[in-house]
Amino acid sequence: MLIWLEEAGWRTVQGAARPEHKAALKLWEGQDWPAVVRRMDIGVGDDEVCLGLPLPPDEDTGEKLRISLRAQVRHIGRAAPAVDLRAALRSSGPWRERLTALERDAAGLGLRVYGSLAMQALTGLLYVSATSDVDVLFSPSSRSQLDAGVALLSRHAALLPLDGEIVFPGGQAVSWKEWRMAMAHPAKVIVKELQSVRLADTASLLATLEDL
Repeated sequence: MLIWLEEAGWRTVQGAARPEHKAALKLWEGQDWPAVVRRMDIGVGDDEVCLGLPLPPDEDTGEKLRISLRAQVRHIGRAAPAVDLRAALRSSGPWRERLTALERDAAGLGLRVYGSLAMQALTGLLYVSATSDVDVLFSPSSRSQLDAGVALLSRHAALLPLDGEIVFPGGQAVSWKEWRMAMAHPAKVIVKELQSVRLADTASLLATLEDL
C-alpha cells in the first residue's frame, strides 16, 4: 500500500527524523512521492500508521537505505495499492520486452509490482540494477486463479528475476516461490500480515478462496 502524507504529516515526521534523513524527507514532500506501508511496530496506536521510505541504492556502495516513519492516520492525504505492472513498464529498462510479455499473459490476474521497479516508476530515480529482483504481487480470488498465477510466474521466471508474493484475502501474504514448493512437498508457509509474521498450513489459506 502506498501512502501520500499531507503537509502536517511531513512536518511531524521531519520533526522526529534523524538529521541525515531530513534532506530525503524534504525531497519526498516536495515531489509529492509516496511512502510505503510497513509492518506495524510494537505499541503503535490505532491512530498511527508505520511507513517506510526506501531510498535508491548508493551510487558508490550499492547500499540500500530504508527510512522508517510513523505518522498519524489523520495526516494521510490519500492511499493507493501497489503499482500496476502495466504502469511500471516504461521504467523497466532491459526487462521491458519480457515484462510486457508477462503483463500480456497475465490478463485478468491484476499483477502489481513493489520494490525497486515500483519505486523507479513512481519517482524516476534510479533504483533498478543488474542484480535487482522484479517483485510482483497478485491477489487471487479463487483456487483456479491462484494456480494460474503461480504457473504463469513459474514460466516467466525462466526469463526474468521474478520474486514477490501471493496476497490472500485479509492481506495474508505468502512468497509465491515458497507456496509453489509447499504445494509440491507439503509444508507450512510463512504468512506476513500487517501486525505479525506466522506459520500456516496451505489448507487454511486455500479455505479463504472461492472454490472455482
